[in-house]
Amino acid sequence: MKKKIKIWLECFRLRTLPVSLSGAVIAIGLAKWHHEFKWVPAALCLVFALLAQIVSNMANEYFDYLKGTDKPGRVGPRRGVTEGDIKPKTLRNATMGLLALAGVVGCCLIPYGGWWLLPAGIIIALGAFAYSAGPYPLSYHGLGELMVFIFFGIVPVNLTYYVMALRWNPLVLLFSIAIGLMGVNVLLVNNYRDVEDDRAAGKKTQTVMRGRPVTAFAYFLNGYTAIAILTAFWIMIVVNMGKLLPLWTLAIPVLYLVMHTATWYKLRHRDGAALNPLLGETARNMLIFTILFTIVFIIYS
Repeated sequence: MKKKIKIWLECFRLRTLPVSLSGAVIAIGLAKWHHEFKWVPAALCLVFALLAQIVSNMANEYFDYLKGTDKPGRVGPRRGVTEGDIKPKTLRNATMGLLALAGVVGCCLIPYGGWWLLPAGIIIALGAFAYSAGPYPLSYHGLGELMVFIFFGIVPVNLTYYVMALRWNPLVLLFSIAIGLMGVNVLLVNNYRDVEDDRAAGKKTQTVMRGRPVTAFAYFLNGYTAIAILTAFWIMIVVNMGKLLPLWTLAIPVLYLVMHTATWYKLRHRDGAALNPLLGETARNMLIFTILFTIVFIIYS
């Protein structure tokens, strides 16, 4: 029983889940700061974000298996369906079941955000599958990073905020861009590690097309760009709102940059299975940043 649970947890790819959590968490913090926080839609958004990423992860594993991209004994984390621990049909059915559950949760948000959330949810669902399935799987054509930026940055942060506040906010947009860039870094680590396997399978990720040095530089640049964008956040709240957070809160982006730089250094000096922990480390850096900022927003709301 314990072995089966472990296999399915590996299938969920727990190390990556902070990516989806971060977007919803920071939006909740911003809503609290703007006195727009509502418990029920906030909780629903958190659950929906987690389910959507798990569905995306499982669909990616299923379709990579069908395409032969993942091989037994791969360098990356173990894939249950590839190793024969999970039957392909079982994985497919579980994926569709969780997709249906995510749909139910998403429909529960309609009373808060309006009926337009229904087509938005359908687009999110299609995006989860278009990443690695269909006639033009986006992750196989160098568009995986763009998908992560949109669906784990722009979309969850802005939509989570909207269903509580019923309005858009330029400050929230800035945070969504920063969160999107941080989320892309998790995928960059994955593609950096798998570059040889992806090349052999004909999967044209940006790392396959541009090379590892460019990917490592992009990783470094994304983190620093995200923090630079939040400098604009400070300027906007002073100019537009006359509201300034205490100077000590600047320690949060500084802490993130220290962690980010340390992980980037390891990325450049490791190879093979030694890169696996950096997936979780990159997601951890992102989640720590969002949780700390959210705490600040709650304290000073």
